[in-house]
Amino acid sequence: MQPATSQRDQNVLYEPDERPPHAITFLVGFQNAGVAIASVALMPAIVARAAGTGEPYLSWSVFAALIVCGLTTMLQAVRIGRIGAGYILLMGASGAFVAVCVTALVEGGPAMLATLIVISSLAQFALSAHLSLLRRIITPTVVGTVIMLSPVTVMPIVFDTLTDVPAGTPPLAAPASAAVTLVVMVMLVLRVSGVWRLWVPVMGIIAGCLVASFFGLYDIGRVGAAAWIGVPTSGWPGFDLGFGPVFWSLLPAFVFMNLVIAIRTIGDAIAIQKVSWRRPRAPDFQVVQGAVAANGMGSLLSGLVSTVPSAVYSLSTSITELTGVAARGVGVCIGIVFLAAAFLPKLSALLLAVPNPVAAAYLLVLMALLFMLGVEIIVQDGVDYRKATVAGVSFWVGVGFQHQLIFAEYIGERWLTLLSNGITAGGLTAVLLTLFIGLTAPRSRRIETALAVADLPKIRAFLEAFAARRGWNVAMADRLCLAAEETLQILIQQGEDEATAKERRLRLVARSDGASAANLEFVAATGEGNIEDHIAILGERDVNTPLEHEISLRLLRQFTSSVRHQQYHDSDIVTIRIDVPPRERETTT
Repeated sequence: MQPATSQRDQNVLYEPDERPPHAITFLVGFQNAGVAIASVALMPAIVARAAGTGEPYLSWSVFAALIVCGLTTMLQAVRIGRIGAGYILLMGASGAFVAVCVTALVEGGPAMLATLIVISSLAQFALSAHLSLLRRIITPTVVGTVIMLSPVTVMPIVFDTLTDVPAGTPPLAAPASAAVTLVVMVMLVLRVSGVWRLWVPVMGIIAGCLVASFFGLYDIGRVGAAAWIGVPTSGWPGFDLGFGPVFWSLLPAFVFMNLVIAIRTIGDAIAIQKVSWRRPRAPDFQVVQGAVAANGMGSLLSGLVSTVPSAVYSLSTSITELTGVAARGVGVCIGIVFLAAAFLPKLSALLLAVPNPVAAAYLLVLMALLFMLGVEIIVQDGVDYRKATVAGVSFWVGVGFQHQLIFAEYIGERWLTLLSNGITAGGLTAVLLTLFIGLTAPRSRRIETALAVADLPKIRAFLEAFAARRGWNVAMADRLCLAAEETLQILIQQGEDEATAKERRLRLVARSDGASAANLEFVAATGEGNIEDHIAILGERDVNTPLEHEISLRLLRQFTSSVRHQQYHDSDIVTIRIDVPPRERETTT
């Protein structure tokens, strides 16, 4: 009997490895690029205007952003070595960097911005290479808190920009154009759904520009004077290698934002995998590592050309799910459209002519949504009193230091300069509190052995001792040992020949979840195949005639309540949960 066709089977028309007709590839790619190109160009323009930079740098930053986003979108699609996801992940100028980029431009100029971005981008490469090690420090609570603090640092500048118009402009020009932009965007966000949501920013900006044109605030002459084809002849500022107090005060904030963007990329890389295949698959964390590495490359290139760092746009997942076309050729097509747009100055001028009040109103909505995104990340991870304390205290510490309201007179000038950025102060607080929770948590037990059947007696003795310390009976200890044995067998069978397998090491960490369950974490050298996928496939086979290699999988599914397998370039991490029987739980408590 054939399994029923799932909704996912029907939705996905072309998987990443497939090649749709060229017409479909172009149409879907052009749709992705058309939705995002306004944000890609407007983000660096808004940053440059908010910081009050000159016209040459303004034009250069837009040109450079389009080039970088085009190249990195193609890199995400084609995947070179370990850099790139191999999926459609549209790269665009990141709104999360607006606050720190504006601050850097105001306090140090474009050259300082370039230096900060280049050096801080290395954090993404480090996170990509050691993703399995840092997963306990850069938690969703830390990420959400840092994202919530981003609007705090930029909103004063946004409010100033709302009224920034040329001399002689009618008094109602700024409030009218800003209000129309804000109202249209908010009303559309609240009422429209589906693909129309992707066009909300564009429609809000168009409405605001129409009102601004009525007051003579939209510079149509700039568009008419721009050439059809060309490149900026000046604007690249070079690098500031003085490494003064401004650099050191802003570097932690830029590092934090790179980590934030990297972790958001992790979520996007997992999401795009879910919508790109007809049959559900467990997330491949090697793909995630490649996506983060490509994101780091985008930040590095952005720094080299001194523009707002690029990041993955989540709308690529939405459009992929909507169209059902996940072929990698679409990502290449998006990149080509961005590159072509970079050499069309008239298109850039059309976007750069947007008046400051309209741009500020757009940014106001963006920052509000960014704040709530931080809240959502924290809530989705599950909020208990510990996480609530970390998020709440860290947020208000960041606000206090941002406005120099916390003992500013008692803190030395050097430390005050370092902590005067809210993202830096709040982010450091969140990391330190998270580390404190980890260091003071009930002690876990761990053992290191060879990844071999010969070491099973050591693992069994270790788990029996762990169960005894928890007060669990022999039956629970046997469940732990049997689950561990089947997991070990699967890891050994996954890959390599016997000679290589003998060289592989295993680290087993045992933790208790109160009296209700035990969590066992197996960390081993990388093998082949995903255990979660194999367990899911078992449901489609005839359970009465199991294949020999499926026996361990079936037993593991029987002994455990959950299995999570994360595959990285350097290791496999398998986490299993074994529930304590209710009767045994009562005797333990």
